[in-house]
Amino acid sequence: MNTVLFDVQDQVATITLNRPHRLNAMTEELVEDFDRALDEANRSAEVRVILLCGAGKAFCAGDDLKEFELQTRSPEATHRYLGRVQDTVRKMFYGEKPIVGVAQGWAAGGGFEWLINCDFVLLGEGTRCFFPEVSLGFIVTGGITALLPRLIGLQKAREMILFGEKYTAAQLLALGLAYRVVPDAALMDEGRALAARIAGLPPGPVRSLKRVMNRALGVDFESVLELERETVLQGFLDPETPGRVKQAAPRHGG
Repeated sequence: MNTVLFDVQDQVATITLNRPHRLNAMTEELVEDFDRALDEANRSAEVRVILLCGAGKAFCAGDDLKEFELQTRSPEATHRYLGRVQDTVRKMFYGEKPIVGVAQGWAAGGGFEWLINCDFVLLGEGTRCFFPEVSLGFIVTGGITALLPRLIGLQKAREMILFGEKYTAAQLLALGLAYRVVPDAALMDEGRALAARIAGLPPGPVRSLKRVMNRALGVDFESVLELERETVLQGFLDPETPGRVKQAAPRHGG
C-alpha cells in the first residue's frame, strides 16, 4: 500500500492516508489501499480499535479533481470507482472494530464523509470541514443523506450539504459531530489515548454495541448507498457538470 500507511501497536491499527502533497485527496489507488487496510484491521485478531488519520496538514480533501477525467473515463469506470468508495463506507459502518477518526486541517467532501462514518471523532482546533459536492454538480455519498439528518437534524443537514459552507471544529463539536476538540499539537496523542482506552475494554461488548447502535439508527443503509451512487453517477457523467470545468482548480474536491 503506497498511499495508505498501516501499523499495529498495542491492539490499535493506525491507518494513515498518505498523500500529503495533495492534502490526502482521494484517488483510485488511495481508495483501494484504504479498503485493503480496513480489511486487514477487521480480520486481525490482534486489532481491537482502528485509528484513522491523515499525513501532513490535512485529513482528506475529498476527490482529487486532477484525476476527474480518469474517474469518469467511462460509465463502467465511474460506477466501479463510486462502488469502491462506498465499499470503504460499508466496512466502516458494518465492521466490528470501532474507528477513532483524528482530523487536522481540511476534511472535505468524501474525506468529511469518512470522518462522519467513524465511531469517535477528534478534531484539532484548526480543522475545517465542508461538503463541496453540490457546487461541483453532485450530491454526497457514503450514506450521509441518511446518517447526517439523524445526527444533527434534517434542517441543519440540508444546510450543510446544499450550501457547502465551511464549519469550524468548535461548530462541529456543538452540532454533535465531534467527540472532542483539542489543540492541534496534541491531536495525535489524544487520539492514541482514546484508542487505547477503547482497546482496554472487553472486545465482545464493544463489537456488540457498535452493531446494535448502527442498526438502531433505523437506516436502510444499502438502499441509501444505491440511491446515492446512481445519482452521483449521473452527475459525474453529465458533460455540463461543473466539476469537469473545475477539475484543475485549487480547491478541495467532493
